Amino acid sequence: MSVNKVILVGHVGKDPEVRYLEKDLAVAKFTMATTEKGYTAQNGTQVPDRTEWHNIVAWRGLAKLSENYIRKGSQIYVEGKIQTRSWEKDGVKHYITEILTDTINLLGKKPEHTEPLNTVNAPSPDANEPPPHVEDDLPF
Repeated sequence: MSVNKVILVGHVGKDPEVRYLEKDLAVAKFTMATTEKGYTAQNGTQVPDRTEWHNIVAWRGLAKLSENYIRKGSQIYVEGKIQTRSWEKDGVKHYITEILTDTINLLGKKPEHTEPLNTVNAPSPDANEPPPHVEDDLPF
């Protein structure tokens, strides 16, 4: 048995970039930061905060949620799975590790200009998967 499950709570690093591959097939990509607080070790050594950056990918309804309600600095809860993919450009192989979302919860205070939907779940496990024919050579 194996499990590929990620749960993150953090802040969005930049506004989501959303593309529509077809009329109703949207994909959103953005970065998210999680920070482990620093501490003082027993010997007096200061260990600083450690921030980790994550590449978040949301498909379909979650992409539309991201487009409408998520902005740089938003605090969010994300559930999903880790995926690493690669592509070649100009003879150089590139790799990226991404979190494919199943759930996004908006945290913190609600934006003043919107009526946010606090939780959106992917309708089915296959709904977050890109269609097999989608070719994406750039990790925008």
